[in-house]
Amino acid sequence: MQLTTQGLHHVTMVSADARRTLAFYRDILGLGLVKQTVDYDDPGAYHLYFGDAEGRPGTLLTFFEWPRAPRGRPGIGGIHHTALGVETEEALLKWKRRLTDHGVHTSGPYDRGYFTSLYFRDPDGQIMEIATAGPGYAIDEPADALGRQLVLPPQRIVRGHRDEAAIAALNHPEPVPVITPDMALDGIHHVSGITDDLVRAGEFYEAALGLRLVKQTTNRDDGTTLHYFWAGYDGQTVAPHSSFTLFGWPPEWNPSRGGVGQTHHVAFRAKDADEQRAWLDHLRSLDVAVSQVMDRTYFRSLYFKAPDGLLLEIATDGPGFSVDEDPSRLGTVLQLPAWLEPRRTEIGGALG
Repeated sequence: MQLTTQGLHHVTMVSADARRTLAFYRDILGLGLVKQTVDYDDPGAYHLYFGDAEGRPGTLLTFFEWPRAPRGRPGIGGIHHTALGVETEEALLKWKRRLTDHGVHTSGPYDRGYFTSLYFRDPDGQIMEIATAGPGYAIDEPADALGRQLVLPPQRIVRGHRDEAAIAALNHPEPVPVITPDMALDGIHHVSGITDDLVRAGEFYEAALGLRLVKQTTNRDDGTTLHYFWAGYDGQTVAPHSSFTLFGWPPEWNPSRGGVGQTHHVAFRAKDADEQRAWLDHLRSLDVAVSQVMDRTYFRSLYFKAPDGLLLEIATDGPGFSVDEDPSRLGTVLQLPAWLEPRRTEIGGALG
């Protein structure tokens, strides 16, 4: 029986300044800070977790603070952007106004066919997107036959044909000082990476993670680059928080370079420790070089790489973020594993 991940668990990025990251993702985007801790592999670096109130898998963005790391660069084997979900286009315009009023440059909203998207960069230069829930992947293919053929977008939504001035002029008429309920970001909408071989990548993600191809199309911003989508798909519906997309770049293009403003790794879900052990055996059966299971307190992790070099993780859903903190006070105190408690004074206090 083919193992199939339930979807995305979290995305981990690199920040140069934890306080600046906190101010952006918590105070401007309204994400919940569900854990302040440290990078277990580098205890001198903060590790922040943002998500919904409970820190559920599929809603989590995490950040390593590496102030001395070089600036990263997107490229083959890296992530281009991470998208957060919102329900409606009206809410998207509210986000455009809120971000603009906070001095954050935005692009869009753009009709991407399957959703409408707004783009911006965080303080470290990481490309982020807010995307609407619909209309969904079945707008140009039958819901029970997604991803079976190349589907070209209508010209009106492709760069060079769309009305850029009209798009730039779209905005919410009033300031948005407070995030209204309809603006709530509901977790990871999709993650988009860059690869040099879409066929090889597809074979890997389908065999290794059980994802299924749900869309073959092209990049709306150049009209020629292939853009494929994989997801948790049962032949009828696409699971939420499961879409992983790849742009197909020529092999001679630059490889990604890790560092500030780039994604460190993408994590997919395992239900529990038993399922994770099955994943470990499964990956080894495919001759994938995979780490041992590592205890991250809030979940257990194993790591491996895609053929293009992207670092991937399979993380368990539990035990969760309330294992060392009251659920009503998640993220309020710096949490350290027992083996680091003697170094608490050295490591530092909470970020506030």
